[in-house]
Amino acid sequence: MLTEDTFSTPRVHENFSINKQSLDNLGLERIAYDFIKEGEFYEQEVGSFLLDWLNDKDHIIVQTSGSTGKPKKIKIYKQHMINSAKATGKFFKVKEETTALLCLPATYIAGKMMLVRAMVLGWKIDLVPPKTNPLDTVYKQYDFCAMVPLQLDNSINRLHLIKKLIVGGGTVSENLKELVQGIKTKIFETYGMTETVTHIAARRINPKKKERKDAKYFKALPNITLSVDERNCLIIRAPQLNEELIVTNDVVDLKTYKKFIWKGRHDNVINSGGVKLYPEEIETKLQLLIGHRFFITSISDDVLGDKLILIVERDGDVKVKETLEERIKHIQTISKYENPKEIHFLPKFIETDNGKVQRTKTLELIYNKLS
Repeated sequence: MLTEDTFSTPRVHENFSINKQSLDNLGLERIAYDFIKEGEFYEQEVGSFLLDWLNDKDHIIVQTSGSTGKPKKIKIYKQHMINSAKATGKFFKVKEETTALLCLPATYIAGKMMLVRAMVLGWKIDLVPPKTNPLDTVYKQYDFCAMVPLQLDNSINRLHLIKKLIVGGGTVSENLKELVQGIKTKIFETYGMTETVTHIAARRINPKKKERKDAKYFKALPNITLSVDERNCLIIRAPQLNEELIVTNDVVDLKTYKKFIWKGRHDNVINSGGVKLYPEEIETKLQLLIGHRFFITSISDDVLGDKLILIVERDGDVKVKETLEERIKHIQTISKYENPKEIHFLPKFIETDNGKVQRTKTLELIYNKLS
């Protein structure tokens, strides 16, 4: 059990540097103040976190993204963040002297952890604005970087600048996976949450041919064991990252205590006429067909209970709808139960502050249209 008197802020690694400046703890505190006083907004966020990291508290307060529930603030212990950094270094084989690029905001845990990895493992990290096309102004190669799927989508032509890339904060679409096949950059989709101090598992999405069979599974990082409950939802035991057993709402196909296939959110399961349908599974089958953002959900129905519907982010008319219905019918992997009973179009989805689709609030727009 961690307590207030069991933690003292560790000295930063002797090989650590930020924006080409080698810094000890005092130097890091100085540059943090400089960022806050004179920096751009994203640098101010970095500065604020660095000061939080250097204070005498054993924890920091982190805001969750709100993509699967109401955003909230939670306590994360610094020792757990250090443990996570070391597990990442071991799993991805990234040691001291690694060159890293931070292109995520330090507002959320993913950006904060890139800084912690650099300080703990001795990386040389550079900062760039956390925009949708982060590599546009980058002209040197980096060993390691973390992005969200939208950033990856906008960086395809410049991925030669990154040797290893982890992608989190949202599902990587089948279209995007197709685009990165054959690229030399080793790209990993990660699974995790704020409560687990970012990722606890990862899988390569552009593997070599001989590795493709096993690449469909997420593999857990060191010191993490997995199980499922009666709902087939993932249970995470990660004592070095969280003292409590974490029971998720993610339905999985558990292969071993270290490997699983993610199927979807239990909160999103649709019971249509007694048949359980997983929206994320259906979305995977539709991704190569639909060139716009979309998601599968349901509306109330007197006969079926829940009626499966498809919502697409675009302007659409009757002709567009009929064409899409016809194309979906010809997808062999789509069963009759998985075929959407209705298709709706919206010009813009409702999003969280960091660009994730808020399904429930977006669905309310459909109910408003139908009422």
